[in-house]
Amino acid sequence: MTAIRLHRATPIIAAALAATTVGIAGGLLTDLSPWYYGLRSPAWKPPDWLFGPAWTAIFACAALSGLYAWNGSRRRADHVRILTLFSVNAVLNILWSVLFFRLHRPDWALIEVVFLWGSILALILGLARYSRAASWLLAPYLVWVSFAAVLNLAIVQRNGPFNWP
Repeated sequence: MTAIRLHRATPIIAAALAATTVGIAGGLLTDLSPWYYGLRSPAWKPPDWLFGPAWTAIFACAALSGLYAWNGSRRRADHVRILTLFSVNAVLNILWSVLFFRLHRPDWALIEVVFLWGSILALILGLARYSRAASWLLAPYLVWVSFAAVLNLAIVQRNGPFNWP
């Protein structure tokens, strides 16, 4: 591969690796243990098998969004801004799984999901200056996390209070 082709491919590879890394981390932290199956969930909760494909589609859209924004930006400061927005979102995405599944604290995850939701909104608004398509590609993510937040609330209401493990 020539240096020019590699230079052009680098953002694509980076976006794919970043999305894959966050997806794998979230998946590894999602422990469907007896504790999870013992939670009282609302009847409208989707089946567990649906979460994997939904997150896969969301992360694919996020990677493509990052690529569009990156290609629509010109300055190093813009690249830093894009990377910062995605990095904050990635940390918050992973943190939610830690709180809910590893620490068994859906109540803390419910507080944290507000920040995760805000980071998605910040991505949508922040990337709009570089690419409208980048912003729209994140809309399913915002909708899914909105739904997940309502589901998280329902689980907290049906199961609380929660204690330190």
